[in-house]
Amino acid sequence: MHDGVAAYVLGVLDDEEHEAFERHLDTCEQCQAELIELAELPEQLDGLKNTPSASDDDPPMSMSR
Repeated sequence: MHDGVAAYVLGVLDDEEHEAFERHLDTCEQCQAELIELAELPEQLDGLKNTPSASDDDPPMSMSR
């Protein structure tokens, strides 16, 4: 996987890097395919961030002995 694909999808490239990657993307079929695979990644990460990991009633694992 090209590192730029994930960075592009996540929006962490600066303007110059973004433009350079888009030029690369125009001609690279592998990166185009990877982009399609990763297109939903930001939404998936947001979903994980907003999902509670444990009930408020459950003690931390280190306290559940």
